[in-house]
Amino acid sequence: MVKERGRKVIAQNRKARHDWSVLDTYEAGLVLSGTEVKSLRQGKAQLRDAFATVDDGEVWLRNVHIPEYTEGTWTNHEPRRSRKLLLHRHEIERLVGKIKETGLSLVPLQLYFSDGKAKVELALARGKRAHDKRQDIAKRDMQREIDRAIADSRKGRR
Repeated sequence: MVKERGRKVIAQNRKARHDWSVLDTYEAGLVLSGTEVKSLRQGKAQLRDAFATVDDGEVWLRNVHIPEYTEGTWTNHEPRRSRKLLLHRHEIERLVGKIKETGLSLVPLQLYFSDGKAKVELALARGKRAHDKRQDIAKRDMQREIDRAIADSRKGRR
């Protein structure tokens, strides 16, 4: 039996880094049913509107869309059901303390397989305002211009 190695990304939340300032990241396991795992292995999932909450000392991933398994029968799963996340107790307690601060949320960044197990990368994040987004875009454009000028000077152009 050959074990799967490495990290295979299933879904990314690309808009998360645009809308949120990431302060810290956590890796959490997922409690999934069999048909959910099979659907994920086909590379089907969406994190677009997903978020995580802490309820009664447990972390739950909400609003993640994992479509029904095409080969499944009546045992298929609910596509947008809440899924329990597996974190260490001290990580959950740290998250509870930080979430009580105003404006902090848990946002999933990636859903992936790590050594054959489904994982989610959670970000402790603060929402960006419009002027923060404009500043980030301006910084990115400025860095692109700098990189372009350096590349042109290395090639002998003016």
